[in-house]
Amino acid sequence: MTDDKVRENRLRRMAERQGLTLTKSRRRDPRAVDYGKYWLADANTTAMQTPEQGMTLDEIETHLNR
Repeated sequence: MTDDKVRENRLRRMAERQGLTLTKSRRRDPRAVDYGKYWLADANTTAMQTPEQGMTLDEIETHLNR
């Protein structure tokens, strides 16, 4: 759990340096489609930079490292 939080914070800082904000799904039901998913949005316009269904932390990291 703490490793994921540390990784999430690191990716959040990485996104901020690129002018993006990282948001996490607020769903608490593990059966929900977007449970545990993340999105990247432009910090100025709030336009989504990721697919509507969200991405995993691995996919977010790959996207930010491009």
